[in-house]
Amino acid sequence: MKRRTIVARALAFASLAAMLAGCQTTKPEPETTETIPHDYRLRHPIVVRERDQTMTVFIGDRRGGLTPAQRADVGALAASWRREATGGFVVEVPVGSPNERAATSVAHEIRAILQASGVPAHSIEMRPYRTQDPVRMSTIRISYPRMTAETGPCGLWPEDIGPTMSAAHVNNRPYWNLGCAQQRNLAAQVADPQDLVQPRAETPPLASRRATALDKYRKGESSATQTQEGNKGKISDLGQ
Repeated sequence: MKRRTIVARALAFASLAAMLAGCQTTKPEPETTETIPHDYRLRHPIVVRERDQTMTVFIGDRRGGLTPAQRADVGALAASWRREATGGFVVEVPVGSPNERAATSVAHEIRAILQASGVPAHSIEMRPYRTQDPVRMSTIRISYPRMTAETGPCGLWPEDIGPTMSAAHVNNRPYWNLGCAQQRNLAAQVADPQDLVQPRAETPPLASRRATALDKYRKGESSATQTQEGNKGKISDLGQ
């Protein structure tokens, strides 16, 4: 009886060992991060960098001065320079073109307008450039560096977003171009690109409005702004 028990136990251990040997264990694969971020701000970040603000002035061969519209454009460019420039002006004057003499005369007038608009003389660089076509009249190029916000390019489709056998379609991940247009429009509309990086300092409150509101509060009156045309566009008194 004891011998049968020993044999039975031996057979049980042998069968168990065979079952364990038949099981194939695999090492779990390490988890990898998705190549496309879920946040559109990470896929299409707005980058603040320095770009040139340029202006092109067309000069005729027989004209030695700016037109009234061109003078206004140069003055407006100088006003923008005082507000947003990070460097000086560069005025590129053509050399070797049919309108070289007229362009040289106009370049001096441009310099005078810039200085009259508040641009220091040392911030204006007159730079000649050789024209590529000696027969064709060249233009005067005015530029200065400023900070701009931009993103993109948009319209990239690295993967098919239609029904496919790709894992990206099955996982329902956001496609690459999603949110790019929104980021691009925001970058184009922001007045100061530095506002996207850090906030501005708090401006002082309007003293006259604050005094008016406090005076009404002391009297127990409503401090809300009263406008005569507040109900001008109403079509019904329902709910009042």
